[in-house]
Amino acid sequence: MKNPTAADYLRFIIPSLIGIFLFMTPLPSGEAVTIPIAILSNWLQGLIGPSIPGIMTILIVVAALLSLAARLIKPSFITNSEFLTNLFAVGWFWVIVRVIAAVFAIITFYQLGGSSTELIWSEYTGGLLLGEEGLITLLFTIFFFAGLFLPLLLNFGLLEWFGALMAKIMRPLFRLPGRSSIDALASWLGDGTIGVMLTNKQYEEGYYSKREAAVIGTTFSVVSITFSIVVIETIGLAQYFVPFYATVALAGFVAAIIMPRIPPLSLKKKTYVTEVEEDDELEDIPEGKTRIQHGTEMALAAAKKNNSVGGFFKSGFKNVLDMWIGVAPVVMAFGTIALILAENTNFFVILGTPFVPILELLQIPEAADAAQTMVVGFADMFLPAIIGESINSELTRFVIAAVSVTQLIYMSEVGGVLLGSKVPVNFLDLVLIFLLRTIITLPIIAGVAHLLF
Repeated sequence: MKNPTAADYLRFIIPSLIGIFLFMTPLPSGEAVTIPIAILSNWLQGLIGPSIPGIMTILIVVAALLSLAARLIKPSFITNSEFLTNLFAVGWFWVIVRVIAAVFAIITFYQLGGSSTELIWSEYTGGLLLGEEGLITLLFTIFFFAGLFLPLLLNFGLLEWFGALMAKIMRPLFRLPGRSSIDALASWLGDGTIGVMLTNKQYEEGYYSKREAAVIGTTFSVVSITFSIVVIETIGLAQYFVPFYATVALAGFVAAIIMPRIPPLSLKKKTYVTEVEEDDELEDIPEGKTRIQHGTEMALAAAKKNNSVGGFFKSGFKNVLDMWIGVAPVVMAFGTIALILAENTNFFVILGTPFVPILELLQIPEAADAAQTMVVGFADMFLPAIIGESINSELTRFVIAAVSVTQLIYMSEVGGVLLGSKVPVNFLDLVLIFLLRTIITLPIIAGVAHLLF
C-alpha cells in the first residue's frame, strides 16, 4: 500500500485495539479473572437470564423447522439468500441432529413427560445445558457479543499483522500460519468456543487450509483462564492454581507440537475451501522489508477495505445468527446424549477401565476411581472435576483437573461447537484426538504432580 495516511493507520489501530481489549484483556471480576466480552455476557445474562432458555428453545426449534423446510420444500426466501442457504440448507445428518435437539429442548424447557423423560430434562442432563445458568444460556450471551464484535479481530488488519510477525514461530513449531496465534490467544484469555469461531470464520474465508483449520480448532481452542479457575476450585485445590495452570500450559505445549504431526490431523488435506493447494511460501517476506513493515502494509490494506459502520454491524449480526443457529442445536443434541450416558449408565466407567493400569504404572493413588475421569471429560469439561472431588488424594485430584483441561474436546462445548462449524473434523476424529491428547499429556501431568505432592 503506497503512501498510507494517518486515517489509514487509525482505521487499523483503533478497531484492533478495541478488539484486543474486548477479547484478550484479563480483568478482575469478583474473585475471578475474565475478559470484557465475558463481563458483557454476564451482564446480559443477569439482565434477561430467566428468559434465555425460552429464547434458545425457540431458536433451536426454528433451526430444525427451517432446515427441514430447506431440504423438503425449498422455499424461495431461503434459496434466494446465500446467507440463509448456508444457515439452513445443511446435510440430512445435521437436519436430524437439529430435530433431535429441538425435541430435547422442548422436553427440557417444559419438562414434558414428567418422570418418564426425567433422564432428558434433569438438572444433570438437559437441564445442565438449557437451565438458567446452563451452557446453552452462556452460549446465547457469549455468542451475541463475540459474534457482534468479532469483525474487530478479523477485518481490520490485526490477523495480517500478527501473521507476518508470528510465522517464524508458528510454522516450524506447529506447522501453522502466524495468524493462528490470534486464535490461540483469544481461546486462552477468552474461551475455547471463541477460538473455534475465529478458526471457522478464517477457514470459510480461505485463510486456513483444511489441515490448518483442523489443527487450530482441536489443538489451540484451549480452555480459558476463567474456566480453569472454576475446575481447580471445583476439585478443591484452588491454592494450587499457579502450578496447576503452568502444568496445563506445559502439557498443552507438548501436545500442540506432537498432534499436528500424527494422524488423524496429519492426514488432513492441505487444500483450502476453494480446493487450491496450500502454498507454504505464502508468508514469505518481500526482499528489502522487515516482518513488521510487511505486516503493517498488509494490515493497512485489509483495514482500508472495511470502512462502513453499517457493513461492520451487518457482518457482526450475521456472525451472531450463524453461531446461534449452527452451534446451539449441536451442543443441545450431542451434549444431552453424552450427559445421559455419563449420569445413567456405566458407559464411561467401562471406557475408563483401560486407564487403570496406566494410572497405576504412573503411581497415581486411587487409580480405579480416577480412571473414569480420564474419559468422562469427553461429555463435559466439568464432569471429571465433579466426579473427582470425592477422591481423597490431592495428587490424584490435581492430575484429574489438569488432564481434564488439556483434553480440550468436550461434546457439550468445544466438541459440539466444532461439529457445528465448517472446520473439517468428524466425530471419529474428535474421539481419536481426545484419546491421543489424554495419552500425551497424562505422563507429563503425573510427573509434575509427583514433584508437587
